[in-house]
Amino acid sequence: MSAPITAVTFDVGGVLIDWNPRYLYRKLFGADEAAMEAFLAGVCTPEWNARLDAGRPFAEAVAELVAAHPDQADLISAYHVRWPEMLGPAFEGTLEIVRECKAAGLGTYALSNWSAETFGMTRDLFGWLGEFDGILISGEVKMSKPDPAIFHEFLRRFSLDPTATAYVDDWDRNVAAAAGVGMAAIQFKDAGQLRRDLRALGVPLAEKATA
Repeated sequence: MSAPITAVTFDVGGVLIDWNPRYLYRKLFGADEAAMEAFLAGVCTPEWNARLDAGRPFAEAVAELVAAHPDQADLISAYHVRWPEMLGPAFEGTLEIVRECKAAGLGTYALSNWSAETFGMTRDLFGWLGEFDGILISGEVKMSKPDPAIFHEFLRRFSLDPTATAYVDDWDRNVAAAAGVGMAAIQFKDAGQLRRDLRALGVPLAEKATA
């Protein structure tokens, strides 16, 4: 029998905050969606961003891309200097669940792939991040999900029992990695589904639909 859940851990981007580089690049490309998508697929790619999340300095990463694509230097530099414009709103339904978990006496934590260089400004913009009992950011430890090592480091740092810790993430590969280290892993779709899934694990949340 699995242990009762005593802590719930949330991914940040895609679960608590709507982060998307398109919020910025739609301003820069205007109506040319195809050009924007080509840029994000071929220049400032998800793989390139993942290396930033894993601790690569922005200045170094941007300089390398500018050298390879000098005709797009301004667009590449914007990824760094205008980074806050990629942040959308908080997902209020998920934040409500975080606060209900805390009110019920559960530990609340965040584990996220995020650059250490930009997480400070994210904390400033979303002050409720300070309500968590602990946060581990990939850029801080120079490793990232879905590497099991970051989950082990997270559990060690906050002295958490994986079998008593629920983990919530929107990426299936991260959910699989969390399950692989023994956590009760949930793939996030929306706050209503998350509420139902946490209740099924015995987390004492109110029974109601959440948008």
